[in-house]
Amino acid sequence: MVSARQTVLEPDKESAEDIAEGPVGEPVGKPAGKPVEEPAEEPVEEPVEEQRFVIAIIGPTATGKSDLAERLAQELDGEIVCADSMQVYKDMDIGTAKVPPAKRSVRYYCVDLVAPGEEFNAFAYQKAARAAFAAIWAQGKQPVLCGGTGLYVRAALEDFLTAHGEGEAEDGLESGSENGMVSPDCLYASAEKPKSIKFRTALSPHETRFELRQRLTAEAQELGPEAFHAKLAALDPESAALIHPRNVRRVIRAFEWLEQGSSYAEQSSEFATSADIYPTIYLGLTLPRELLYERINARVVRMMEQGLLGEVQSLVDEGYGPSLTARQAIGYKELLDALSKGGSAEDLAVAVEQIQQATRRYAKRQLTWFRRNERIHWLDAQLPLDALVKEVFAVFKGSTD
Repeated sequence: MVSARQTVLEPDKESAEDIAEGPVGEPVGKPAGKPVEEPAEEPVEEPVEEQRFVIAIIGPTATGKSDLAERLAQELDGEIVCADSMQVYKDMDIGTAKVPPAKRSVRYYCVDLVAPGEEFNAFAYQKAARAAFAAIWAQGKQPVLCGGTGLYVRAALEDFLTAHGEGEAEDGLESGSENGMVSPDCLYASAEKPKSIKFRTALSPHETRFELRQRLTAEAQELGPEAFHAKLAALDPESAALIHPRNVRRVIRAFEWLEQGSSYAEQSSEFATSADIYPTIYLGLTLPRELLYERINARVVRMMEQGLLGEVQSLVDEGYGPSLTARQAIGYKELLDALSKGGSAEDLAVAVEQIQQATRRYAKRQLTWFRRNERIHWLDAQLPLDALVKEVFAVFKGSTD
């Protein structure tokens, strides 16, 4: 087993035998009758605490991030922190491409945290991910962040989202916490159904974020996009100026920030200028677009063969069909629509094509997001895994030269 810290921070460390070897013996040529002076002792250096850092494996979907994360975690005595906004939900396994528990060689964090109908967001993820880092470091292990949700990657590693709008959660992830941090025990699946996270806001102290979004969505539908945007402009002209009047989703987000005592403009400014709070080595996986799209199309077909339709039907049977989560997740919303139409072979074929197209578009957005991060070391995901690992270790060595 190779230590991450030895690999990254001490690539050319000498062996103990090399250090110990050298000339030995009594001093010679000293005048008789005088005491022999002992050589001065070398000062003993205090041990230096090894620097804690994060390895982040990011990039678009279907590029093999999970395989590389597993391999690096094995090589570096590490554990994996997932950065995927849909993998936090229980019972949504095939469509979110979770690594099955039987195939996990190391411990995973930030998966299966809440039920599909529960509210979860970047604030909750930020606390969970940072608690995971602390738990991994406390064991002397190396955290490997892996995922393609850009906002979650930044929430975990950068100094934004905590200053404003975090709210004070009641129950939910805060239960069992110490000093405002989520207990590591809260990061794993539990038999009990989690309680909703409530955020105290200036305007609606007892409204959950899900209820707030439902109310705002209904208001947007009633007023229409332009009038809804005009209402935002009257309350927060600076934020409204940054949002197209027909981008209803972003206007809703701006109202949500206002409810939390901040603003879309303020958050956008902080978002653009945030910096890492941990030393981080960013590794990005990329593929030529045509090959990436081929992999995406094949993976969707494979998910259907693995039972994605049955997984979606199970969610419907559990009462999660109409929930916000199921409706916004690629793969689930298309199959929910197909089932609502009767679920014929033709309906399902159309749904598969829609899933493939939506996933390709999502991958394109992921690339656009991550390309703005100049700290990423981009790697060719076409390489065999062994060759890819060698490339990674070359990046590690270059990071310390």
